[in-house]
Amino acid sequence: MKTHKVEQLIIATVGFFWCFLMWFATAAFSPSIADHYGLSVAALGLLASSALWMAPIGRIVAGWTADRFGAPRTFAVILGVCGIVSIASGFTTNYTLLFIERVIVAIAGVSFVVGIQHVAQWFDSDEIGTAEGLYAGTGNVGAGVGALLLPRIFGLDYQGAFIFLGIGALVIAVWYLWRGEAARDHATRDATAKGAADWRGTVFVWSRYIAIALMLAYAMSFGLEIALNSWLSSYFAEGFKAEIAALGFTTVAGVQVAAGTFGAVQSFMAALFRPFAGFMSDTFQKKGWTPLPVVAKTLPYAPRLHWLAIALLLIVAAMLALTVAGMAGLLPVSIVALVALGLFISFGTGGTFALVPLLFPTRPGVAAGFIGGLSCSGGIVYPLIFAGGASIHMGYAYTAIFLFIPFVMFFFWAARHERSPAEHGIGEFKPISD
Repeated sequence: MKTHKVEQLIIATVGFFWCFLMWFATAAFSPSIADHYGLSVAALGLLASSALWMAPIGRIVAGWTADRFGAPRTFAVILGVCGIVSIASGFTTNYTLLFIERVIVAIAGVSFVVGIQHVAQWFDSDEIGTAEGLYAGTGNVGAGVGALLLPRIFGLDYQGAFIFLGIGALVIAVWYLWRGEAARDHATRDATAKGAADWRGTVFVWSRYIAIALMLAYAMSFGLEIALNSWLSSYFAEGFKAEIAALGFTTVAGVQVAAGTFGAVQSFMAALFRPFAGFMSDTFQKKGWTPLPVVAKTLPYAPRLHWLAIALLLIVAAMLALTVAGMAGLLPVSIVALVALGLFISFGTGGTFALVPLLFPTRPGVAAGFIGGLSCSGGIVYPLIFAGGASIHMGYAYTAIFLFIPFVMFFFWAARHERSPAEHGIGEFKPISD
């Protein structure tokens, strides 16, 4: 059983890693696409934002589908569809059609909640934080790998990259169907499918204050991570144009490589430290650490709530630091702030999904779809804020002050109950299967 659950973790992780490569391949080639089609900064912001358009509703549907029909079949369909459209986009020469195709390929991002559900069906509560962290962290590094390596391997040939990624997706889809198993036993699989079929239970999950708070926490962490994955190449290319030129990168291809390398810093930190974040959530839980004065202290999973709250406060501080570094024109300091932000983002993402399967054990896919889906709206909104200000550097501070601080306050309020927060919410849509 131990060997088999590790195999399921590997299958889910590889599938998610490749989905992340496809999801943010457009961002990796944004300078060359912008140069080829003559896109403005505002158009670049729209292109960056478009990668997330399908995620909010798509993740909700994917999470329910994974509970109802099993993760292997759901994941294979996502890989297959996105792979075919990615290949087609490699042969497209019209920008409008290319834009539409890349929006469809971005459906690959909904695979996250499918893998979360898959892993949750195989690992126990005392190791769920580390297991989910390994899955999500290793998968998320696909964005950094894409930003760092795809421009170096393919140069300006984004069409060739899109075709290559699409073929890889089809191969992994076949593997997932061949070796993937939905759950470690029939009872777990059947109970999860039954929970997904109960619409009252689904609405009950969506209407819990703690589910909404976790969704906002994930918008602050993963929503921000994917927004930055889409935006940072454009940000460094435009916001530090003189500094990059002074380093010797003056051609479009050179600027693309430099900007992509700087932007990959955040993605690598957010991805590589996500397993550590899950491990730290497990550690807080084992040690019983509850240092914050407002958050609940006696709940069985209270220490995990405290770890996540600390992560959210650190994210706010790092966002403000990123604006200060940018306004001062300090490229090295900006990169250091980005390193810290990526680290704190990993704390938030790992901390969130160390809690989700424990709070909603009979509907992990439904809960993951809601929390991991609506939170992706941040990835749509944030690039528009980043690109819409008078200064390209001020968007980080605006986002932190006007969005993130209220999100943190709501989380503290929702996590204050010593009685299970999962019982508090809007209405009493009691599920029939609990």
